[in-house]
Amino acid sequence: MGKYILKRLGLLIFTFFVIVTISFFLIRLLPQEMPTDLNLAAVIKARWEALGYNEPLLIQYGIYLRNIFTKFDFGTSWKISLTTPALEVMSDRILPTVIVNLYALLISIPVGIALGIYAAIKKNTWQDHFISTVVIIFVSVPSYVYAFFVQYFLYFKLRWVPTNVMYSLADAGGSYFTLKMFSSLILPVMALSFGEIAGLTRFTRAELTETLTSDYMLLARTKGLTRGQATVRHALKNAMVPIFPMLISSFIGILSGSLIIEQIFSIPGIGALYLFSINQLDYDIFMLMTVFYTLIGLLAGIVVDISYGFIDPRIKMGKK
Repeated sequence: MGKYILKRLGLLIFTFFVIVTISFFLIRLLPQEMPTDLNLAAVIKARWEALGYNEPLLIQYGIYLRNIFTKFDFGTSWKISLTTPALEVMSDRILPTVIVNLYALLISIPVGIALGIYAAIKKNTWQDHFISTVVIIFVSVPSYVYAFFVQYFLYFKLRWVPTNVMYSLADAGGSYFTLKMFSSLILPVMALSFGEIAGLTRFTRAELTETLTSDYMLLARTKGLTRGQATVRHALKNAMVPIFPMLISSFIGILSGSLIIEQIFSIPGIGALYLFSINQLDYDIFMLMTVFYTLIGLLAGIVVDISYGFIDPRIKMGKK
């Protein structure tokens, strides 16, 4: 296991370095637009000169890496928040994204697993067929379609929610964990939850159905356990081995999928910031967001793989 983890970490560092290098050179090859204000343009030019932005690309890349490793400096925002450190701009946006995705996960995980268990227990009945059909439909539809759907019906037609814009901390009473804040987030949370619930339901049903037909389940029933007791004590425990790593990666999946959702619902999160940095050609913000998403995605893959060995000691990663 130790050798496997070291090998994966080595591959992670190499992959991370390649992605960051390609992204840096591609973004720096784009044209640099100066503001029409001459005084502001002079300030930006002086700042660029101090940061070495006028040097050849290889030297710029070396300066960029040196600033990251020695000062933890990812550059400065030039369009979104002028002369503000890029890391500070991102840190101000990360909490709204985490809150929205956390609410979505707290709803998706119990509902998805419960529906999957129910469908597996009711296999080949009308309840199973109904749930499976609905799951196929919900899995096939992208999250932004749900966003428009809930926005149109729940907000525009029925007026069940007060607004389709996330409240500020001042409006919500100084906390993100309030009923008022949750009510303003119910639309994006629903849009993010539908696909996640469907995926968890389908995966849980498939794993639990296979487990319920195993030989050890038949042995448990012959020993006198009821169907419910055998399911809870044996089937669920073994079915959760592949399900639990999926739950670990669910947050990353929803976080990536919230790029468009945040834009639709005007949530001031890092997803909207990423898209805005691309549109505005804010180079350092774009690079920081690329580093952030790349690192989280790579780390999530390692954590999911390693978690199999910790959940079930019989699984030895790296064995031939």
